[in-house]
Amino acid sequence: MAVKRNSVKHEDIEQVLSDEELKAAATSENVEDNEARQAAAPTTDESETKKPTVVVAEDESVNRMDLVAMLEDNGYHVVGEAANGEEAIELTRKYRPDVVCMDVKMPRMDGIAAAGTICDENIAPVVMLTAYSQSDLVKQATGAGAMAYVTKPYEESKLLPALQVAMGRFAEINDLLDSVERGENELKATKDELKKLEDKLKKAEDTLEERKFVDRAKGLLMDKADFSEQGAFRWIQKTSMDQRIPKKRLALAIIAKYGDQKPEETDER
Repeated sequence: MAVKRNSVKHEDIEQVLSDEELKAAATSENVEDNEARQAAAPTTDESETKKPTVVVAEDESVNRMDLVAMLEDNGYHVVGEAANGEEAIELTRKYRPDVVCMDVKMPRMDGIAAAGTICDENIAPVVMLTAYSQSDLVKQATGAGAMAYVTKPYEESKLLPALQVAMGRFAEINDLLDSVERGENELKATKDELKKLEDKLKKAEDTLEERKFVDRAKGLLMDKADFSEQGAFRWIQKTSMDQRIPKKRLALAIIAKYGDQKPEETDER
């Protein structure tokens, strides 16, 4: 038997929804589709687009301009330009860049002294820029904390790897310092917890020792002074509170008076 399908005429559709309502529904669907496509589109990771930041310290303006252009052409963002060591320190403290390019010979404060301050404060890695390659100057630069050095004239093949090495070493050192700090904090926390446990143990030992002497004194009061067990304990407790004498000391006095042996020779069973 054939199934009869209901046919829907155009007139019936118009009776259910007007042209304006159909248009609004279509527009709403398009908006929803756009929102869905935007939600499904992959987002760009900020860490992928962020450029490494640099402070450039070079007293010769022409060399500084060339260096800035070279860095920016290779994906770096120069956040500060300094003409002397003091300005370099100030800009580095202000912007906290990923790396500092520092010329050695500068007025007011040379690059090695400025690098020493920056490295001592652990603000950023420093790459020294110098026209000299003497071993003693290199030793001074590394002794000040510089992570790498590049000799003039500046070349991309020399400078860019030096920057990467400097930033990598700086990150490794700080990761190591963080690890050491975490270890020290964990060790301190462990020592503090151990101290608390030792204090609890000492308190428990003192309480146990006091209880032993009080029990011994209570027994002597029962044997020598005709106290009941409850009466002996109450007498010790009340006398300790009224006379402000610790229970252990009061118990020792009772043992010394009524005991056959000295307290330290008493068989505590």
